[in-house]
Amino acid sequence: MKSPHVVVIGSLNVDYIAQVRDLPRPGQTVSATNLLRRFGGKGANQALACARQGGRVSMIGCVGDDADGQSYRAHFRKNGIDVSGVKIVRGGTTGTALIAVDRSAENMIIVAAGANGRVTPAFVRSQSSRIAAAKIVVLQFEIPPGAILEAMRIAARSAVPVVLNPSPLREDFPWGRHPVQTLVVNEDEAARLFEIEADRAIASAYELRRRMAKWKIERIAITRGSRPTIGIDRASAFEVPALRVKPVDTVGAGDAFTGALAERLAEGADFATAILHGNCAGALATLKPGAQESSPSRAATVAALRKAKQNFQ
Repeated sequence: MKSPHVVVIGSLNVDYIAQVRDLPRPGQTVSATNLLRRFGGKGANQALACARQGGRVSMIGCVGDDADGQSYRAHFRKNGIDVSGVKIVRGGTTGTALIAVDRSAENMIIVAAGANGRVTPAFVRSQSSRIAAAKIVVLQFEIPPGAILEAMRIAARSAVPVVLNPSPLREDFPWGRHPVQTLVVNEDEAARLFEIEADRAIASAYELRRRMAKWKIERIAITRGSRPTIGIDRASAFEVPALRVKPVDTVGAGDAFTGALAERLAEGADFATAILHGNCAGALATLKPGAQESSPSRAATVAALRKAKQNFQ
């Protein structure tokens, strides 16, 4: 049986990753020990993570008509991702991210949207049939908000569940306009959105559910790095342990989590199981540099879960 169809709508960037001893402070110049060029963009990272977990994935987004755009489409085809929904913007440049990673695997990122800014509501509407045929639609906040809302509207009309990773967080997003079946946030984003510290989320689940109901959010996964991920839905609040690893590079770990989570949900897994697989994929992604190169296969994820099974009991 073929895996369910996941449609990811979002950004495609080329990442330039500088490895440094310490992240620079404002006004400070630091020397890099190495510079890597990698494919990235939160949307594209999550699409590749879904594909690595065995999903049939279609990407919707925009690239420039430059060499980066051409190589990106070829890269996705090589990884089995449908790029017929990736538009080539004439005269546009493919999105770019400048990333610094320090010796502790912490990072800071600057993004130049480029062609990602050309993902318009009209373009998303032109992809309506692709969205309506999906089992899951995955969205992030690296494309214009109008396009995000249009995708959510089409998904709601077609009864297609939405997995939303609102990163980087926008203060002006109109929460509650369209339903979100699964919200994925890290602990900082959770605190900013709900004004509740992640460590208090389970104890404050009743209060949190009231905000969720107001915003039409069915369930939330709150990632906390190496600490257990918190899951909250309408009936329960729980923690799911993380895989213990020694990280090399945290870039892309959250995208690996979201991609694996979305693929498992598309297959019909329950929320806790999907989070567990997402935790494992996210942890494994920290063992290699790069947002996409580090994203683990389904076989590697399952093998790591089996090996660490005693830690999850």
